[in-house]
Amino acid sequence: MSARFDYSTAPPAYVWLNGKLVPWAEATVPVTAMGASGGLAVFEGVKAYWNPAEEQLYIVRLDAHLKRLYDSMKIVRMVPSYRPEELAAAALDMLRANQIREDTYLRPVAFYDGVKLPSFRYTVGAAPDICLSAMAFHTHLLQHKAKACAVSSWTRLSDNQSPPRVKVMSNYQNNRLAFTEAFVDGYDDAILLDERGKVTEATGACLFMVRDGVVVTPSISHGILESVTRDTVIRLCRDVLGLTVQEREVDRTELYVCEEVFLSGTGEEVTAVTSVDRLPVADGQPGPVFLAVERLYHDLVRGLDRRYPEWRTPVYEPTS
Repeated sequence: MSARFDYSTAPPAYVWLNGKLVPWAEATVPVTAMGASGGLAVFEGVKAYWNPAEEQLYIVRLDAHLKRLYDSMKIVRMVPSYRPEELAAAALDMLRANQIREDTYLRPVAFYDGVKLPSFRYTVGAAPDICLSAMAFHTHLLQHKAKACAVSSWTRLSDNQSPPRVKVMSNYQNNRLAFTEAFVDGYDDAILLDERGKVTEATGACLFMVRDGVVVTPSISHGILESVTRDTVIRLCRDVLGLTVQEREVDRTELYVCEEVFLSGTGEEVTAVTSVDRLPVADGQPGPVFLAVERLYHDLVRGLDRRYPEWRTPVYEPTS
């Protein structure tokens, strides 16, 4: 089960749109904006975690997320009007203006509104609109949540087709088809294979397995998003837990015989997979590597563990 977004709460008072804070109700696009250019929207998902003891909100790996946003814009030939450091400052301004003091999901989006630039031919090299918004979410860290996954009949997109390293909204139809198939068949999520039958990732998260004591994850050239959380988990496994991590091809049947499978992603956080294709992973319970990573990740993103300070951007001035 993924971290739950709280859609029942009121929307933020302000979003940041094209260089200024705008009241949420006024941050609109025309209904006729739907069209060819809409599929070109690139975006990021960034989490910020509240530390009540410090009265501090920490944005997790903001610089890395913004770098990926700009990489995505470059690949789809958007020409940004703002520098990454300007967007980082804008994110802080927007969170402060909304006086956010809870776990929060921050979403930067670069898009064409479909009115000024109604088709693909007009968007090449054009500057996109950029919006930053935020909404509350409920974390599942330390709850040891687990998923039953199926290997999907849908094939993962390839780099020469619609590159998965680009976080573009049109790519997520591939994910949605796989998730919907798994959901209606009674699973929590799906795992996609590439055109050669190798494991890529789940529908919204990267995949790790533990086999013979080694942590294994598909490499970034095997049809996956270049995940910031995946990088975080790799570094925690290697540098803190002292585990060997391999980035390599993974066969479907390895998921049936390994000791652990777990997922990682900004929205997913870290989640155990306890069965694949109705076969239990080991004893069907979250494993020790997952539990150690979950604890480390929780403590680091909240600032309880002070290591990796460069991963946390504080939103508010210290109270003391």
